[in-house]
Amino acid sequence: MTLTNQNINTLLVLCRKGNQLAQLEVYNRYQHAMYNTALRIVKNTAEAEDVMQESFISAFSKLDKFKGDASFGSWLKRIIINNSIVQYKKSKRFVNIADEDFKEEAQEDSYFDTSEDYTHTKANKVLSCMDDLNDNYRQILNLHFIEGFDYEEICEIMQISYANCRTLISRAKESLRNKLIATQ
Repeated sequence: MTLTNQNINTLLVLCRKGNQLAQLEVYNRYQHAMYNTALRIVKNTAEAEDVMQESFISAFSKLDKFKGDASFGSWLKRIIINNSIVQYKKSKRFVNIADEDFKEEAQEDSYFDTSEDYTHTKANKVLSCMDDLNDNYRQILNLHFIEGFDYEEICEIMQISYANCRTLISRAKESLRNKLIATQ
């Protein structure tokens, strides 16, 4: 166990006892990453700030439910993502797409081959094109590529079926691919 993990575990014990200085330290360690996660989903700085604050409050109040199976950061990130999606749905920008609207698609994705080494410029271009995608596509690609969630986790987070998830990711990649080709 690294010193950092020991420190966070010690801080979490103090947080469980209601130590506000320990809570502040945990908040300071994770606030930037969690804010960025929320911002990628809700796409509004004020909403992302609110989601982050509410998520930290929720996490501190439910700290007894943290079992330590995963790192505290990933547990907190899951809370942030879930709260961000709830906020996104509340703002009525989220559009559910019914399972019946999709046909199973399987497609090879050479542009997203993780073994390729993208330059900083190409990565920024991909991120810029992702911002121009429709909200559902942008959101699912963020969860999959940037946050690193697998299909099953995305299904749970977005409350969609596995087939719907695969189709949305496939269509989102195709849309992103077309935008990237158009900008060349």
